Amino acid sequence: MKGLTAAQGDDVRKALHTAERRSGLRFGVFLGEPVGGRRHFAERLHAALGAEADDAVVVFVDPRGRALEIVTGENARRRLSDGACRMTAMSMATAFSVGDLIGGLLYGIGALGEQATARR
Repeated sequence: MKGLTAAQGDDVRKALHTAERRSGLRFGVFLGEPVGGRRHFAERLHAALGAEADDAVVVFVDPRGRALEIVTGENARRRLSDGACRMTAMSMATAFSVGDLIGGLLYGIGALGEQATARR
């Protein structure tokens, strides 16, 4: 993953795998700058998942631009409310603001996976 060490990338992949296994949803993370508006870019990333998009959650983070978006598919949204995503995003942004990119990512992926599992 761009911007992370190999060990950090492995940690993020493990967190994604755990969230997917527990919740049955597909999780993805994109780190980098958006092309165009950040929300529109995050929605395009999500739509690129095609048939899997309904059951997917995409977390888009632009560390340099200080941007964070969480996009959920139709089925995923039934288990992850906008409020739950907003609260997770606020916690992630707090970690990011003190320079803890990896901690914020791992927390966010884990929290979203747990919340989706609890509402399964």
